[in-house]
Amino acid sequence: MAPQEAPQNGRRLADIFDEDEAERAFLQSKPTCFLIIGKPGTGKATLAKKISMAWKCVYVEATELIEEQIRTETEIGHTIQELLYQGLSVPEELVVKLIVDKIHTAAVAHLGYVLCGFPSLSEEYLKINEQLDLIQNLPLTPDIIINIKCPDYDLNQRLSGQKQDPETGQVYQREQWDTIILELNKKKVKQGGEEQAEEEEEEQEEEEGEATAISKEILENLVRRPEDFPENIDSKVKLYKETVLRPLEDLMMEHDPQYRFELDGNKKAEELYVSVLSRLEFLGVPPGAPVIKLQAAEEEGVQDIEDTEELFRTIASIQLVAPRYRWRRSRWARACPVALKEGNIKMGVTEFSVSFLDKMYILSSEDALKQFISNPRPFLLPPMPIPPCKVVVFGPPFSGKTTLCNLIATKYNGKVT
Repeated sequence: MAPQEAPQNGRRLADIFDEDEAERAFLQSKPTCFLIIGKPGTGKATLAKKISMAWKCVYVEATELIEEQIRTETEIGHTIQELLYQGLSVPEELVVKLIVDKIHTAAVAHLGYVLCGFPSLSEEYLKINEQLDLIQNLPLTPDIIINIKCPDYDLNQRLSGQKQDPETGQVYQREQWDTIILELNKKKVKQGGEEQAEEEEEEQEEEEGEATAISKEILENLVRRPEDFPENIDSKVKLYKETVLRPLEDLMMEHDPQYRFELDGNKKAEELYVSVLSRLEFLGVPPGAPVIKLQAAEEEGVQDIEDTEELFRTIASIQLVAPRYRWRRSRWARACPVALKEGNIKMGVTEFSVSFLDKMYILSSEDALKQFISNPRPFLLPPMPIPPCKVVVFGPPFSGKTTLCNLIATKYNGKVT
């Protein structure tokens, strides 16, 4: 592409990249990765889940990975379940393996990750410095480090006021279950309601009565967890400050200051989340670009369409990202990019239609769909998935057909069949 001429004022009025170059630059770029650190109980996991949903990255946390293994009934999941049934803890070595394996998955290579709860306080398998070395030597190192800071006293007061519903596992803060605080909040609501119309006040009181009835049922079952006892909180915080705090401070100091966030742990999780998002948008950090499956609603009744033109017209308007925005065709039309990357020509099937960035791709099988959804980058980066060239060599016996075929295959990196 010929370079654009700059105006006399030295500023370019248009993007110097064309569409193909911009797409290639994105496919070759590193996905955004987050590391969230802080004292135990500061809300790292809550913030990490919110970021992973907003920024389309993979949530990586030990408890979540253990539950995933048990839920999917893998071999490791059965082993973990047997240990838990026996009242034993999951070995630290196995936990580290789950975290590392998750970070090495195709989905993380495409979307990035949000890692929290690591390094851990336990040094049963790896020392703190070894855990930090492991993070820094990952194929995808953290781009953003978020440190949630909270004074010891404030953290103790908040965690010691938590109670859990044993049936659902949901944790409630003191202001949600303490009857004194609930009564004070109710009085404030009533005082504010006096300024409103009588009808609105009556409806508000009815809603409050229903909410109070529900909360009473929950309050009867709430219990305090052992880890929320003040003495246990203090011991964990002390261990954190003695073993983890200093190495993490060194890690933070070595990191680029503009990608180092320090948050106030006394604020609510929603406030921290909004603060992080605003800073990410200001820095221009790109979110992940997931693959969207273009599957029409059942009532639309989109069956497998043989005609390529009709297929693209049908699925181009499914799940639009903006009004009047239609998906565009990729350069390979209906050919499956996964099959093309493997040197085969296979036409895609309607039910395996997806969109990535702004284009449509038609995959040929369930396996190809899973590979493309996990990480489409290898199938779209150079060498591009182009239809393979097939050469037929024929002639009389002993005319050198085999020798010629081998020479052609060696020259063009092909295979002789």
